[in-house]
Amino acid sequence: MMIACHQPNFMPWPGIFFKAMRAEHLVLLDDVQFPLGGSWVNRNRLKNDQGELWLTVPVWKRGRSLQRIDRVEICNEENWQRKHLFSLEHAYKHSPYWDEHIGFCRQIYQRAWHRLLELNLTILEYLRIALGLDKPFLRNSDFSIDGRGSHRLVALCETLGARKYLAVYSSHKYLDEELFRRHGIEVVYYKYESPIYPQLWGDFRANLSTFDLLFTCGPKSVEIIRQAGWLIESR
Repeated sequence: MMIACHQPNFMPWPGIFFKAMRAEHLVLLDDVQFPLGGSWVNRNRLKNDQGELWLTVPVWKRGRSLQRIDRVEICNEENWQRKHLFSLEHAYKHSPYWDEHIGFCRQIYQRAWHRLLELNLTILEYLRIALGLDKPFLRNSDFSIDGRGSHRLVALCETLGARKYLAVYSSHKYLDEELFRRHGIEVVYYKYESPIYPQLWGDFRANLSTFDLLFTCGPKSVEIIRQAGWLIESR
């Protein structure tokens, strides 16, 4: 069995779903520290007539610098939902597959959210199903695994009975490969290059949210993602 991990990002890029396609299980690291500064956990990029369209979910940070992702609370002092939905409708209402996804977009922005993780998990589940991925994502917090870095990942592999761990190639400088080997776990690396696909609004922009791909390519999105990456069995 091979597993992969990823933080539960907001409206994530397609690369996370490439990992989910190649691994038996994708585990969401929902109980690690919420990144300081800018983070993909509460924001992402799409595209509009002005270029990049940033959508950011405001969260409470002051005095909470060491908070875990699953404890981050959304700041609802402003109507960020209305701004997001207006921006999406303005940017994508003429895209080929907008009508197939507008119902979900309106649904999530009409609901009152308290925890960021709950919002992100709802979006990730929708995207998983829209891309035809069969296995639900797992949450690291469900396994009560302590430790940091490679020690946490090795413990997760052992808990799930995985003998392979899938990681992006650029992470080899951070992973303790010897630790994995001592525990009989092979690290398999992959590379993913943003696929070029039809987009609205001028020149192509790489690594946007998966929604940009879905709005413009619909059911072709899954194969576009599948062909954008490849595995590297040994380094």
